[in-house]
Amino acid sequence: MKTIKITFLSTALAAFALPVLAQTATPAQSTNAAQPVTGQTINQRKENQQDRIGQGVQSGQLTAGEAAGLEKNEQSINKEEHNMRKDNGGTLTSADKQKINQQQNALSNQIYDDKHNAAKQTTNPTSEVGKRAEISRTASHRASIAVS
Repeated sequence: MKTIKITFLSTALAAFALPVLAQTATPAQSTNAAQPVTGQTINQRKENQQDRIGQGVQSGQLTAGEAAGLEKNEQSINKEEHNMRKDNGGTLTSADKQKINQQQNALSNQIYDDKHNAAKQTTNPTSEVGKRAEISRTASHRASIAVS
């Protein structure tokens, strides 16, 4: 049973790590209460948070389970945003933007907490997870070279 769990978490980590590792890093943009929440800031925060999750996976600060949970929370926010846009003819109301901003704040705090807790993911290439992460990094590197 434990082996199945480890295999499942390793597979989930690899599946979530590929798109995250393929993204390019962008400078962090802070969003404070004085700044208006726009569709642009929402999208920028999505990218920044994906980068933070990817960095946490790469460094071993996030375990496979933590990364999977964060991705699930982000997916839920994205689905809710999609439904809000669908209900309002493709746009977000001010209340919708504020709600998404609050959810992104909570996700940001969760990313921080998960990255700074005692749980660590081994990234030693001799482990199964480490091997998968190494394969993901190599594949991402090859893909970026092919594009160049």
